[in-house]
Amino acid sequence: MKPILFVFLVLSASLGQPPVNPHSAILQDFDQRVTEYVKFRRTIEGKLPKLKSTPAQSKIVGHEHDLGGIIRAERRSAKQGDIFTPEIAAEFRRLVGLMQGRDTARVKESIRSAEPVSLRLGVNDAYPDKAPLQSMPPTLLQNLPKLPPEVEYRLVGRALVLRDVKANLVVDFVNDFMP
Repeated sequence: MKPILFVFLVLSASLGQPPVNPHSAILQDFDQRVTEYVKFRRTIEGKLPKLKSTPAQSKIVGHEHDLGGIIRAERRSAKQGDIFTPEIAAEFRRLVGLMQGRDTARVKESIRSAEPVSLRLGVNDAYPDKAPLQSMPPTLLQNLPKLPPEVEYRLVGRALVLRDVKANLVVDFVNDFMP
C-alpha cells in the first residue's frame, strides 16, 4: 500500500469516517470523467441539426464529420490521460490482471482470431474509416466499468481506446493495456 494512501485511510478512520476503498474511488473518478465527456458531447450534438433517418451513407458520414469537427475544436487542448489518468490506467491494468485461467486464455484467443488493428493513436483523432473496429472480448468487458452508449472500448494493438461512437473520435487511450 502506498504511504499516502495508508495515511489517508488511518486519518479517515480516526476522524470517524469509514475508510474509502481506493479501487472504488478510482473507478468513481473514471465514471465521473466519462460522464462529463458525454454531457459535453450531448451539448455539442444538440447544437447540430438532427440527423433524420436516412439510407444515404454520405449524410450519416457528413453528420459524423461535423460532430467530430466541433468536438475536436472544443477539446483542442485535450490530451492523453485526461480520462485515463495514470491512476485509472493502472487500475484498469489491475482489473485485467485479475482474470485468470480460462478467462485469460479466451481473451487472448479472441484477440488473436480477430483482425489485428495497428494504428498511430492520438486524442481527438478520427478512428480511420478503413481500419476495422476490433470488438472487445466479452470476458474482458465484464472486468471493465460499463460505459454509456455514446462511448465504447476498443483494442488497437496493445492499447485500450475510449471511442466516441457517433463522432468516431478517439477520446482517450491507455498504451500497453494488454500484456
